[in-house]
Amino acid sequence: MSNKTILTFILFLFLLMPAKICLPQKTDPTETELTQADDTESADKKPEKKNKKVIEINERFFISLAIDIVAIILIIFLVYHPNYKKFDYIFTFIIFNIVIFLLTFVLKYVKLSMGAAFGLFAVFSMLRYRTTGISMKDMTYLFIFIAMGVVGAIQLEYQQLGVIYFLILAVTFILDGGFLFKREVCKTILYENIEMIKPEHHQALLEDLRKRTGLNIHRISIGRIDFLKDMTQVKIYYYEKNSVS
Repeated sequence: MSNKTILTFILFLFLLMPAKICLPQKTDPTETELTQADDTESADKKPEKKNKKVIEINERFFISLAIDIVAIILIIFLVYHPNYKKFDYIFTFIIFNIVIFLLTFVLKYVKLSMGAAFGLFAVFSMLRYRTTGISMKDMTYLFIFIAMGVVGAIQLEYQQLGVIYFLILAVTFILDGGFLFKREVCKTILYENIEMIKPEHHQALLEDLRKRTGLNIHRISIGRIDFLKDMTQVKIYYYEKNSVS
């Protein structure tokens, strides 16, 4: 490639580059004074903005927290515990509710960036327990208590907060109290007669399980099968007697 070609190419690139000419601008003395005044005002306002970030824990905070705790205790001991007779997750429900309440309350006074907000959301979305499996009902109650903590931390009017919590309690009590739907119970048992798990013996297996357990079993599902021990895991499903027939 000749030197003229290279020089022509460089000139062509130079012409394509946008040229910016900086011209001195005339400034009025009044404009400079106004800008200086604005700078001083903004500097004076900065400490005021910092003061606004102070978290205010007042009487309203404690009353809202008390209403929230009373509401979750009512749901636990009026709906959850009478239905499932379990104390395993009560501690988890209460702690989750209180922590979410405090976290939401603090975040009202702290401005998070978009990345931090999405990161916090991702942490909660990926949260799960790896030690024991949580049933769908327990996860539903956990979500209810988390939502109640968020609503309580917003610090609505006491009447509005009471109405919202009453609706949550009423809907939970109606739907999970056996008034509209039958409450199906599932239990896993070990069955030793492995020959009965064949499809052609399904009805006979169902009748045998009803006689042994004394429960009105309406369906079953076969789980793990151990041919060495001649045993299998069978999940039995039946309705509670106090539910709607």
